Amino acid sequence: MSTTDNQTIQPTKKGSFLQENNKSLLFIAGAVVLLVLIYLWYQGVYLKGRAEEAASKMYKAEQFVGVDSLSNRAVKGEGGYPGLEQIAKEYDNTKSANLANLYLGGIYLRKGEYKQAIESLSKYSATGSPVADPLALGLLGDAYSELKDYKQAASYYKKAADKASKFTSPMFLKKLGLVNESQNDFKGAVEAYTKVKTQYPESAEAQLIDAYIARAQEKVK
Repeated sequence: MSTTDNQTIQPTKKGSFLQENNKSLLFIAGAVVLLVLIYLWYQGVYLKGRAEEAASKMYKAEQFVGVDSLSNRAVKGEGGYPGLEQIAKEYDNTKSANLANLYLGGIYLRKGEYKQAIESLSKYSATGSPVADPLALGLLGDAYSELKDYKQAASYYKKAADKASKFTSPMFLKKLGLVNESQNDFKGAVEAYTKVKTQYPESAEAQLIDAYIARAQEKVK
């Protein structure tokens, strides 16, 4: 057998993983770069544009809320202006849609549509606002309370009280005490009422809180 034949049948030495998979890796790298570019465009152009468009349409819905929060104009829109429902649905992932869900929750609650209130308020994402964030939690507590789901109501009132300012925390604590009483958790009720008295003595809720404390204490076993 000739030297040439030996060279022909000699197994080819395998290269490194990178050499053997060069084309595949280039494809993967290209796909990753493309995804990064799409993400940057989505964040910087698409979402920004949608946010600006949503904000431009939101002002009219807010005007409707200010005029009459129980009218359908705020929810459904009027005169070519979209309502809160449309803004929340079509412009999700924007600040306007997030705020629209908070507005909708409050409107549905006042209308007695408690399940719809919970649905909208559950879509609200915390923003770090010392006003809006605890308000959303407190409204959820109200909705669950109206549905007599006192365990859930108590959970949301507690969260709201923890996040709220000195102006609204005593209100949520008092509501927490009331739903605790509804669950026969009188010890928990006393604790909530006592916080109102000791931590927020200047609040309106504190002025009559002694009567609530006394009532709950009588039932503590």
